[in-house]
Formats: sequence, C-alpha cells, structure tokens
Amino acid sequence: HSVSFQHSFFFLFEKITQCICILRSFFSNKNIKWKLGVAMSSDTCRSLKYPYVTVTLKVADPSGQITDKSFEMTVPQFKNFFRQFKEMAAVLETV
Repeated sequence: HSVSFQHSFFFLFEKITQCICILRSFFSNKNIKWKLGVAMSSDTCRSLKYPYVTVTLKVADPSGQITDKSFEMTVPQFKNFFRQFKEMAAVLETV
C-alpha cells in the first residue's frame, strides 16, 4: 500500500505542478505560491491519507494594498479552480 500511495502522490504532484506552471504564466512567480500536502490523521480519524493543495496569491485590494490570500482545496476542488481560471483567462484574452 505504501508504494502505491507514494506513486499516486508523486503522479498527483506532477499534475499539479503542470497546472501551477500554467497559472504562473498569468501571475509573476512572486505572486503565487503553492504546496501539496497530505493529512495523515485527525482527531476523529486515525488514517486519512487525504491530499490537499494550498495556494497563496498576492492580491491588491481596491486601495492598492497588497495582501496574501491563502486557501486549501481538495484535489477535485483544485481541478475545478484551475478549469475555471483557464476559462476566465480565455475570456480575458478576447477583450
């Protein structure tokens, strides 16, 4: 089980890295950070092995103040985020 889990984790890491590289083409490298983690256990569950993605973006509020916004997503949530971002980018390219 351990080898299979490691293989799946590294495959997932590669796929997410590819997505982040595309996102970085819209942001500078300084404006997006990410990490892939695995929740191994919690108070209510002994063995989760639950992968998640943390993304941190530097964003400007209406006054121009730049702040970091971080959020964690499950892998399916990240895939949906990435799909929606690509759709928005395609629309922005037409204006």
